[in-house]
Amino acid sequence: MASNGAEATENEKTIEQCYENLIVIDIGANLTNKKYSRDLDSVIQRAKDSGVQKIMVTGTSVRTSKEALRLTRIYPGTLYSTAGIHPHDAKSYTDESWEELKSLAGNPECVAIGECGLDYNRNFSEPEEQRTVFHKQIQLACELSKPLFIHEREAHEDLLAILRQYSSRLPSVVIHCFTGTTEQALAYLDQGFYIGLTGYLCKDKSDTGVRKLLVDGTIPLDRLLVETDAPFMYPNTRASKLPPHVKDALTERSMTFLHRYCTFQRNEPCSLPAIVEMIAAFMNKKPEDVALATAFNALKLFNLSQ
Repeated sequence: MASNGAEATENEKTIEQCYENLIVIDIGANLTNKKYSRDLDSVIQRAKDSGVQKIMVTGTSVRTSKEALRLTRIYPGTLYSTAGIHPHDAKSYTDESWEELKSLAGNPECVAIGECGLDYNRNFSEPEEQRTVFHKQIQLACELSKPLFIHEREAHEDLLAILRQYSSRLPSVVIHCFTGTTEQALAYLDQGFYIGLTGYLCKDKSDTGVRKLLVDGTIPLDRLLVETDAPFMYPNTRASKLPPHVKDALTERSMTFLHRYCTFQRNEPCSLPAIVEMIAAFMNKKPEDVALATAFNALKLFNLSQ
């Protein structure tokens, strides 16, 4: 995925801008969700106004992958798409739909394969079905040399075991919306995977989870990505368990976007700067450094154009 010199210079320019203002990239928002059907234009404009420069629209089925790709054509250079079958949807797999997904995945605006993976928490699809469809999507990502955008819930061991089977040719891997333990994060990092964090860190009350990862500096900045998973994962900055120094780190600007436009019922990409500020506070780093690193990681990993 080497980029030429001109692109590299463009990337550097973008990175300089990140210092002037919190410029961030949302690597996962479910903008095909019907909650946005009436005002998607405003949602995207607000995201840009808040500093979210690019958004990856998540495909979780053939239908939503097609819709995500359609949106990239309406908002070129701002929206990118992924194409995948979520483990919940594995049961709806057919040979016909697979051919359709493959053709969607081949488009240049589609920058990753997924959301795919394993979810043993709800088992909406049988684990065996989930594994079969996951294997097919890994093979597709290997063929197309596009990163894997992965969903994992209560299936850590199986997921790692499957991915290790492809280790010699595996493209980059993002563990999207990570909510696991320090031990699990270390196992993923050990494989060279990226970790995507969301507003879930407001909910995390465990002693071994996401917050501890950040406080201990377990996740290196060059492996970190940020996402809203909108309309889900609303970052509840008023949560009682959020440490005072983290609340104090939130700027008036990011809070205005969060509290004016986002709710538990419908989170929006414009909440991302607040998430970045919280991550930075937990890590004891400057928000612009976290914004800069995560934007750079996303540009490089997903080969995004300027």
